[in-house]
Amino acid sequence: MSARMLRALLTVPLIALLSGCDWVVMKPFGDVAIQQRDLIVVSTILMLLIVVPVMFLTLFFAWRYRESNKDAKYDPEWHHSTGLELVIWSAPLLIIIALGAITWIATHTLDPYRPLDRIDAARAIPADVKPLKVQVVALDWKWLFIYPDYGIATVNEMAAPVDVPIEFSITASSVMNSFFVPALAGQIYAMPAMQTKLHAVINKAGDYEGFSANYSGHGFSHMRFRFLGTSGDDFDAWVAKVKAEGGKLDRADYQVLEKPSEREPVRYYANAEPQLFDAVLNLCVDPNKMCMRDMMAIDAEGGMGLEGIYNLSRLSYDKPRMRGLAQLPSTRDYVTALCAVDTASQQTASLSAPSYGSAARRLAP
Repeated sequence: MSARMLRALLTVPLIALLSGCDWVVMKPFGDVAIQQRDLIVVSTILMLLIVVPVMFLTLFFAWRYRESNKDAKYDPEWHHSTGLELVIWSAPLLIIIALGAITWIATHTLDPYRPLDRIDAARAIPADVKPLKVQVVALDWKWLFIYPDYGIATVNEMAAPVDVPIEFSITASSVMNSFFVPALAGQIYAMPAMQTKLHAVINKAGDYEGFSANYSGHGFSHMRFRFLGTSGDDFDAWVAKVKAEGGKLDRADYQVLEKPSEREPVRYYANAEPQLFDAVLNLCVDPNKMCMRDMMAIDAEGGMGLEGIYNLSRLSYDKPRMRGLAQLPSTRDYVTALCAVDTASQQTASLSAPSYGSAARRLAP
């Protein structure tokens, strides 16, 4: 077998492997993803302006000044060339300046927290268009999508009308994850007790894939969902379908849903509790747990010293009694001050909150 035929046979497996690649990152269908694709292409071309000549010159000098070439000029005393120094330093400097300028502009125009100002390169967003709000919760190992303006929620499937801006609010239930729809926009991290934002728009109807782009445990490989780009009428029909086929999603239902599971089917919820995403974000879906916003409000006032011991215990999530295995008050009662028993008895007589051996105040959930 000739060497040429052997090389041809070796390339067959490579071609077969590449045939399974999905080039959606380089051929997206959302304006934000298209701009990010263009940034990748422009940056690559600019860098190749240096890389390609360097590779060529490396091979050229190796061939030109090979030992067997007696015609090449040999100058062992050569040590400097002003013209060569200018070329060597000026070309990379210009490339760096160009890349820096492009990066500076793209960092601001493609900021995921920045509301969109255009539908695509040829169309601005009309003044009367209202963004579609979608609240995203990364669970183990599935995705929950809440549509607050429609009062619905779905698992492992979401839809959005074509050419309508989408405003994502993203968080996670336990570990850090990454929300990524390659056809729509770049990835954005989902972290517990934190909220990230993403603004994007889909410009072509289709059935696209979304997934987790950050390893998050055993079920990570199957943490995928469908993203449906639809027309306005089809989106309304999809919302009607969710409302017709779905059940309710309150805090108790969410606590069951958030338990780790793999390969979850698509689920619809016709009635999602309005404040559910806020409770997930503040780690207080369980009514026995203090919300992070309340703890931060206390900290903003300088903390509460010994009085805060009881309050802080409400954040001890890993204790079995804090996971519903013991009888705890269903109301959120927080200690605000420690005082003498007689004083406490007088003060608590006028308070609806129970006294835990101290004066107490009830904060609204």
